[in-house]
Amino acid sequence: MASRKLLDLLNKGIARELRVSVEYMWNHVKIAGMESESHGDIFKKIAITEMKHAEEIAERVDYLGGEPTTEPDPITVGKTPREMFQIALEAEEGAIKLYRTIIKQADEEQDFVTRRLFEGILADEEDHHNVFLKHLKK
Repeated sequence: MASRKLLDLLNKGIARELRVSVEYMWNHVKIAGMESESHGDIFKKIAITEMKHAEEIAERVDYLGGEPTTEPDPITVGKTPREMFQIALEAEEGAIKLYRTIIKQADEEQDFVTRRLFEGILADEEDHHNVFLKHLKK
């Protein structure tokens, strides 16, 4: 089974995914302004993807004999669209860094299923980062 180190990293991933699921959904609800409908739809779509990530990681933790966390990382919701996108961009940067670390740890433990799971999630996070970055440049 998995090491305590890998299980702890996976639970950090769950906490992060729970955090951004709430943040992005609240952004969807709270965003206002001329482009609020299109911006809100972006946040809603990505929030749902992030919740699916939390589910996938939790299922993996359970399979590996760990206890999935139910505690999100601290939640921060911006007050303006620009602040919302900036917070989201930074959250995605943190996820990218964490998930690269998880992939390395999974490799060290020859846990190829966890590696593949996080390669897919990492691709999603890089896409989310790109979406948020493009909106900040507008």
